[in-house]
Amino acid sequence: MITKMDWLTTPVAELNEEIEEAAKQHQLILTKPAGSLGRLEEVAILLAAMQGINKPVVANVHCTIFAADHGVALEGVSAFPQVVTGEMIKNFASGGAAICVLTNSIDAKLEVINLGTVNELGALNGVKNNILGPGAANFAQKPAMNDEQLSRAMAVGRQAVERAKLDKCDVFIGGDMGIANTTSATAIACALLDLKPESLAGPGTGLDVNGVNHKANVIARALILHKERTGTPLGILQCVGGFEIAALVGAYITCAQIGVPALVDGFITSSAALIACRLVPGVEKWLLYSHTSAEPGHRLMLEALNAKPLLDLNMRLGEGSGAATAVPILQLACKLHNEMASFAEASVSNKD
Repeated sequence: MITKMDWLTTPVAELNEEIEEAAKQHQLILTKPAGSLGRLEEVAILLAAMQGINKPVVANVHCTIFAADHGVALEGVSAFPQVVTGEMIKNFASGGAAICVLTNSIDAKLEVINLGTVNELGALNGVKNNILGPGAANFAQKPAMNDEQLSRAMAVGRQAVERAKLDKCDVFIGGDMGIANTTSATAIACALLDLKPESLAGPGTGLDVNGVNHKANVIARALILHKERTGTPLGILQCVGGFEIAALVGAYITCAQIGVPALVDGFITSSAALIACRLVPGVEKWLLYSHTSAEPGHRLMLEALNAKPLLDLNMRLGEGSGAATAVPILQLACKLHNEMASFAEASVSNKD
């Protein structure tokens, strides 16, 4: 029995429909043809409704990277060795990773949470340790997490968003790090969407064709192994997920429950978004999608989420990097909405 999950029954916050309608009307009086700024208009209106204010703002961005190892790496599904997870956590701590550069560039606050790696790292400056074990178990042989690990991992994500909310966060970004986590994300999507692994499996960190085929075979065998336990979103997450993916699920659900806009990154985070939206109705209203990953299965996941990503830059790094790259788009959308003159203010004739 999965315990300590009562918070999942909390309903999501409602978007402010009055503010949303006002934002739509405001866009109609700005000095431009209606709809001429495309998605920028849509984003501004949605952020206004999410934040419940007439002038939406994206100034205080929080990015939390959830990092953990995956036992399924032992099946040879990654081009990189498993120790890279821990090594990258150290890289985050020293400021050398892509997400460090990106969050510095957009003046976002970066938090790194270690949920468990095969090589013990000890205390690192700027890294919170919430160790649940030496990574998730090898789901090709047994469930990735036990009940306690699943519950605690989701709670870690919840607490990260609660901290961001206390700091008056405008937008929350969840990032991921974990060698072999594309295998978990693919398995989650296959189970939720009833798709074959070969239609979703991709190169991850750089597998060749044979490596991708092997990865798909490992996932297929695992889904057969766990067939009796993967009839629910939580069952799927527990059997083939990972600590960091479970934390992301908890984070997205909490964003929706307490009213924090979440900017979803790429392939891994979209698998968490799929779980979150299936678990708690209404979560989808609080999710924005930053980019389309180069992972071949991501487009199928986005279709299932009815998502319209802002960017398509052939990225597939993870870490929250695609979401951080999209933040300036959100900021520009807000500035245009808030600072453009109206036809009356500029003495410009509107259309008849």
